[in-house]
Amino acid sequence: MGSGKSIVSDGNEHMSLEKILIVEDNEVIRRALEIQLQRRRFDVIGVSTLAVAQDYLSKDNFDLGFVDVRLPDGEGTEILRILQNRSVKPLVVMMTGHASIESAVACMRDGAFDYLIKPFSSDQIDITLKKAQEFTQLIKVNRYLSQGDPSEATGSELLGRSPAMQGLRDLIRKVARTQATVLVQGESGTGKELVSRAIYRESSRANGPFIKVNCAAIPENLIESEFFGHEKGAFTGAMTKREGRFELAHGGTILLDEISEVAPHVQAKLLRVLQERELERVGGNRLIRVDVRVIATTNRNLEESIARKEFRQDLYFRLNVVPISVPPLRERREDISFLAEQFMQRLTRKHGVRVNGISASCQAALVSHDWPGNVRELQNVIERAVILCPDGGELSEGHLGFHPSSVTVAITPPAPSRNLAATGVVESATVVSTAPSSVSAANPAGSWSSSPSSSPSSTPTSGSAPLGQGSIVPLDQLEKHAILQAVDTCGGNRTQAARLLGISVRTMRNKLREYGVAPGGSDAGSDEGDAGTEDSSNDSAGASH
Repeated sequence: MGSGKSIVSDGNEHMSLEKILIVEDNEVIRRALEIQLQRRRFDVIGVSTLAVAQDYLSKDNFDLGFVDVRLPDGEGTEILRILQNRSVKPLVVMMTGHASIESAVACMRDGAFDYLIKPFSSDQIDITLKKAQEFTQLIKVNRYLSQGDPSEATGSELLGRSPAMQGLRDLIRKVARTQATVLVQGESGTGKELVSRAIYRESSRANGPFIKVNCAAIPENLIESEFFGHEKGAFTGAMTKREGRFELAHGGTILLDEISEVAPHVQAKLLRVLQERELERVGGNRLIRVDVRVIATTNRNLEESIARKEFRQDLYFRLNVVPISVPPLRERREDISFLAEQFMQRLTRKHGVRVNGISASCQAALVSHDWPGNVRELQNVIERAVILCPDGGELSEGHLGFHPSSVTVAITPPAPSRNLAATGVVESATVVSTAPSSVSAANPAGSWSSSPSSSPSSTPTSGSAPLGQGSIVPLDQLEKHAILQAVDTCGGNRTQAARLLGISVRTMRNKLREYGVAPGGSDAGSDEGDAGTEDSSNDSAGASH
């Protein structure tokens, strides 16, 4: 067939059916049916015998077949039995001029899609085509959805009681009633996909398919085929025809997740689909009409991408009909405790553990955290805490697993050391606070910082940076000074020092050995060059808890 629009009688120009086989020995009926189907831009092949039909079925794939029950060389129902063992098989409509209940039941039992009694009208054929198309579309969508996507947050909802979330839900309800294209923008982990699903669920297309395309996860050389499908033989490895995601979404909604990752040459073809609602498969020349609502998401500033010539401005205008911005979690901190409670309840059921609530210090730590990963990070942190929490206990700050970089320390000059004087250490680190809330606004990354009140050292240790006001102190140096200070404070009792720091005695012993401190408290060697070794850095988290 040449290029042109495929038309179905109800005005729906989507083509889920394309190739049709007619097996009918009556030439008048066969020819009339061929003409009716060809006018609707189907590829049609008409044959008169069972043998010729079997030959065609062995060489090519058909979407639909009209088969006479009685043929010159056998029963048409033989085709039903042949097709039963094929993974890709057409829908089969049986036709007969000698109708009986027994014949109809036998045909349907053997797998016939429909049963027509001759003579039939053009309207009956149109109705049969419409039913076949709807059924084929349903099968294709179910096959796609049955593959499963572990990243999908199915069953989830937009949680939050803050004014920002209430306003977002109001906007979703208002937008969902329309057919407008929506661009959902927000940082990673804010719940852009949940917003998209909420729009779909509350729209008039809720009974249609919801097809998600993760644009960032599809290789550039395959994304065009994923969007628009391909014909058999369109490229190496294209062994069969394949419908694209836009065709699968016909009658429903398509989510273009992370639209900013689409290559520029595909953006031009995507623009045509948004404008004309029609596409061509890769390697094909048939125009295929699609009825879809488009929702796109991005965590990038598309206007900046346009300025860098990475994103088409005309495509941006087509997508940005209704913009929705999802606020980051740090801008709605009043939702954090509520979200944490909800996640805790779900995750305790998921993992089969008992947790008796969230402690006040834990809630304070959650609220004060900056949450660069937003709601997704919060959910992961609560899941970790639920798993680590003792059975029947409360979630505590220690279960959150926040990186030690969220701890603030101050550098203070110690009193002269009685037990560690030989090490030459004249400065040490005293832990001021281990709560995330101790991270100041001037230090949003939560990095370790020296206290403004600390005094510069007059005799810095060999091999280590001098510690003083405004200096940037390496983490391994801070760890070393904290350990030595703790041992000195405990009068050389390493067990007490280890307990004070929250580390094991074995870790304490290994650390002191690295620093050249003998078991009896005397210096077994110079500590020059010990700071910053790989083993020391690996234990930094444990030594700081």
